[in-house]
Amino acid sequence: MSGDTCLTTICRSSGAKPKTCSFREGSLGNKYVRLNVGGSLYYTTVQVLTRHDTMLKAMFSGRMEVLTDKEGWILIDRCGKHFGVILNYLRDDTIALPKNRQEIKELMAEAKYYLIQGLVDMCQAALQDKKDSYEAVCNIPIITSPKEEERLIESSMKPVVKLLYNRSNNKYSYTSNSDDNLLKNIELFDKLSLRFNGRVLFLKDVIGDEICCWSFYGQGRKLAEVCCTSIVYATEKKQTKVEFPEARIYEETLNVLLYETPRVPDNSLLEATSRNRSQASHSEDDEGFELRDRVRRIHVKRYSTYDDRQLGH
Repeated sequence: MSGDTCLTTICRSSGAKPKTCSFREGSLGNKYVRLNVGGSLYYTTVQVLTRHDTMLKAMFSGRMEVLTDKEGWILIDRCGKHFGVILNYLRDDTIALPKNRQEIKELMAEAKYYLIQGLVDMCQAALQDKKDSYEAVCNIPIITSPKEEERLIESSMKPVVKLLYNRSNNKYSYTSNSDDNLLKNIELFDKLSLRFNGRVLFLKDVIGDEICCWSFYGQGRKLAEVCCTSIVYATEKKQTKVEFPEARIYEETLNVLLYETPRVPDNSLLEATSRNRSQASHSEDDEGFELRDRVRRIHVKRYSTYDDRQLGH
């Protein structure tokens, strides 16, 4: 049995009534006492318990009465989960605090109960540090030049998904739902980057020529492209329309997961996720065209037209 480790959990015998006793300062010296803290058992000395001016010192210096059971264990009606840490602080004046924020809060509550101000201050400082230093869940590189984009894609051992959005590229006015759809594309990018963090490299591009366009890469090659903008010919003026093809974006993202393998060219994968087989019947002059150079481009309703005339006119 040791003073910094919970020994066991005991059940009180039915009918056994605790009795009170008191300690005189210096009466036990360095002799061990047995503590039952909420069912968790600890061994320590009166000297450790009375080193600091705390409630424990008041209990074991004769200023307060303590309860004991029939076996001589001194009863303290508190949770014993962190009592071993408290004993270590009383011995050494310092401890290694838990990494979990919730456990630090629990320890601070116990330190406040036992009136151990030094430990309370340590817990408060640790909680403040954790509040000020949150770690990022995932990091998204923002492309600042075409060379940087090429370097990131070529050096990545993971599949790559890139979202290009640049609202200032538009030379016409936007349709009424375009702003909402642009925001939905950005929100979906954030959700996917959290969902597949560690499996896919996500890139943001704010310098490209498109307004909203998704690109998907595997083994360093572009596999697909989903352009979400189209030009709408209204009755009096042209407008730019931004759409939100959520299902298509999910599909292409799942397709690039097939490339979570070492970077060895795999023509079967590239063929399966490139052009449709219906386009495979190309002429003999195109037989030398490499499968990995094919890019599937999906443009959503590009150059669609509106006709506001009523039927019958």
